[in-house]
Order: sequence, then structure tokens, then C-alpha cells
Amino acid sequence: MNRSPPVKAELSAALAEEPAPRPSAWRVASLSHFLPRTLLWQTFFLIALLLTLALATWSQIFRHFEEPARARNLAQMVASVVNLTRTALINSETERRTELLIELAALEGMRIYPAEASDELEPLPDTRAMKLLTDEVRRQLGTHTRFASRWKTLDGFWVSFRLDPDDEQDFWLMLPSERIEQTGALEWLVWGGGALLAALIGAYMIVSRIGVPLHNLARAARVVGSGRTPPHLPEKGPLEIATVAKAFNQMAGDLARTDADRALILAGVSHDLRTPLARLRLGIEMSGAPDTDVRAMVADVEEMDRIIGQFLDFGRGEPQEPLQMEDLPALLADIAEPYRLRGIKVRMDAPKNLEVPVRTLPLRRAIRNLMDNAVRYAGEDSPISLIVSAREGEALIEVADRGPGIPEADMDRMRHPFTRLEEARSNTKGAGLGLAIVERIVASHKGRLELRSRNGGGLRAIIHLPIQDARRGRARLLASDDPAGE
Repeated sequence: MNRSPPVKAELSAALAEEPAPRPSAWRVASLSHFLPRTLLWQTFFLIALLLTLALATWSQIFRHFEEPARARNLAQMVASVVNLTRTALINSETERRTELLIELAALEGMRIYPAEASDELEPLPDTRAMKLLTDEVRRQLGTHTRFASRWKTLDGFWVSFRLDPDDEQDFWLMLPSERIEQTGALEWLVWGGGALLAALIGAYMIVSRIGVPLHNLARAARVVGSGRTPPHLPEKGPLEIATVAKAFNQMAGDLARTDADRALILAGVSHDLRTPLARLRLGIEMSGAPDTDVRAMVADVEEMDRIIGQFLDFGRGEPQEPLQMEDLPALLADIAEPYRLRGIKVRMDAPKNLEVPVRTLPLRRAIRNLMDNAVRYAGEDSPISLIVSAREGEALIEVADRGPGIPEADMDRMRHPFTRLEEARSNTKGAGLGLAIVERIVASHKGRLELRSRNGGGLRAIIHLPIQDARRGRARLLASDDPAGE
């Protein structure tokens, strides 16, 4: 007996309007990714990427094989709900059907509506899991079964059914989306994230066994580059790292022995060359030759002795003398006094007291080199300006002359050893080591050498030294005035 017309009328009268659900909006945030530069973090990044891809791949594999079984279970549940609903509607008393529909909506969240040709429908998502589910439901309920994700304004899992197989009238049954969607996704995410985190911690521990020895090796290499003997590296760990550490320790030992041999050779050169030069000068002065010839030969001997001194100074490498507090104005006044006794005009402008931690003997040598250059290139009749000042945490020592100067384009080149500017200073002698020695000494103080052209002609050589107290790491500047350089 066909009972679909009465049921259709009752369903239309019993169902109330449902409010339209609010649309959802998704916002996608763009993130900036920066590739790491160190080997440690590059390796860690690659391992982390590999672990993440592996976890994602295994998740997809698990999902691929888990989806058919889950689809069968969900299809069985949907078919059972539809069959039970059909049976309840057919066998319920007419006056109780409206009450039944209300209870299904209130207690189970299910909605039942008669299908119309004008119904506005949205299809289900086109995914593998949803296709497996719908195919299995059609197999159990019949090929006439239809599906939708929205009926008019209501979202859910919509499935059509007929009260009687011979009836052409369809009804829509809505199941809440929560019953169809996969549950436990958050738990899977938490466990997967925990497994990934544990794997990343293990990866970092593995990578650090390579990164830490390489960091120690780089630090020791910087010590070697500064001219000092590095600490002994531990020759342990992986075979490759231990081999590199052993080779580095052997290299550092060879360099230390070479440095000791160099110091011995320099001492021999100082004795074996300067002693004959002294005898040669004495012989020239006692030779009875004309005074003009004697002065020329003595000047040549002195130039040879000066060049040997420059080679010795440059060969000594970075000064090893410890820092000690020194009063710069008093130090420069002491250096300038011999030049004044030779009749050279030295103009000095300095505060009363400016104490700076320096290596006294190397700094004396650097300032004397700058003053010798000023005398050599500007002449003994031209005055030399010595200026001491303090500015922005630095002590400045300036030696200025009125010589031919250095073109701006060649100032950096002149800092290199064995470099001379023949075009500007063609009548001078020397090995081209003066500024290179000053540069090395200033660098050992963690300072810098600045070369500038002087207004009116000449060169300004400015030594910048950091001011810091030996005990507290800050300056002690006791001066009533702060002169400015020319």
C-alpha cells in the first residue's frame, strides 16, 4: 500500500524554517623563510625537512589504506539510519508522525524533507574518501540514492531515500556533518607532532656532533690567523672529525716551530748584518776621504741599517707585549724630544693627561715610523704636527706633514708591505714596510690606521686606539681641553 502522499503532506506541515548557517572564511598567512648559513643549521634543516616529508608520506599511506574500511563502516551506519527512519515513518501512527520528526531533529540532529524538483543543492566534496562512501551507500540503498552537502540553506550530509521501492517520490535525510567527518584528527596531529619533535631533538644531537668540533676548529684557525698558538684540539669523536683535529694540531705545532725558527733567524740577522755595518761605517769615517763622500757613504750605511730594522720589525709579527696603562701625551713628548734635538720642528697639541691601555714599545715603534716618514718625505726643514685627542671612545694620535702626500686612490695600497709610491716620492729610499708595520701594530691594539690628505698639501696619518680602563673596561680622560686636528 502506497502511503507516500499523506507522509509528504505531514512532513511539509511539521517542519519549521531553519536559520541559514553563517559562511566561514579562511585566511592564509604568508610566512617568510630564511635559509640558514651555518653547516650545523643547514644540515639540521635538511634532516628536519626529510623527517617532515617522511611523516607526511606515511600519513598519506596510512590514510590511503584506512579510508576504504572507514567508508564501509560509515556507509553501514548511513544505510542503517535511513532504513530505521523509513521504517519508523511507515509504521508510525499518523497523529504521531509530526512528533516523531520533531524528536528526530531535537535528539539526533536529523532533518527530513520531501524532495522537490526546484531544490537548491550543492554536491559533496570530490574526494576519494567521499566517493568511497557514496558508492558503498548506493550499493546498499539503491542506485537512485542522491547526495548533497547543502539543501537550500542547511549544511550537512544529505542522502535521499524512498519510502517504497516502487514510489517515485524522494525524501531528503540530513545527518550532522560530525557523524561523517573523521574524528580523532587532533589526537593524530598531537601524536605526530610529538614524534616529529622527538626526531628533531635526536637530529640536532646528531648534527651537533659535527657542528661543535667544526666551530672549535674555526675558532682555533682564527687564533692561528692572528699569529698566536691555538689551544690543543681534542682528537676524539667521529673518525673524520678526529682526523681533521689531529691534522690541525700537527699544522699548528709546525707553525709554532717555524715561528720559533724565524725568531732565531731574525736574531742572527740582527747580529750578523748590523755588526759588519757598524764596522763599515767606522771604517768610512776613518778613511780620510773627502767629507762629501764620507757623508754620502755614511748615509747609505744608515739607510741599509734602517731597512734591516724595518725587515726585523715586520718579521716579528704581532706584538706579544701585554697591555698597560700609558699617558699618551707624555709618551709622545718623549718620542718627539730626539727629533727636536736634531733641529726638526715638532708641533705638539695634546691634553694634559690621557691614559690608554697600550703596548708601549710597539706603539713607540709605530709612531717613530710615521715621524720618520714625515721627515723623509717632507724634509727636516718642514714642521711635523703631533696631535692627541679623544673622541667617541677612541684615542686619536695624528702625525701630519707637509710632504707630497699620497693620492686618495693609492692610500689603501700603501698599507701593503713592499709598496712604494715612486711617482710622488721618487727621491726617497726604503723597503716600503713603514706603513705595513704601523698597520700591524695598530691592529694588535684592536685599533685602525687612517690616512688622509692634509689641507694645503701633505699627509695626515691618524692612529685610532680604543679607550678602556684595564680594570673596569672604561676610559680615564683627565684633561681640561680637547684639541682639534688640522
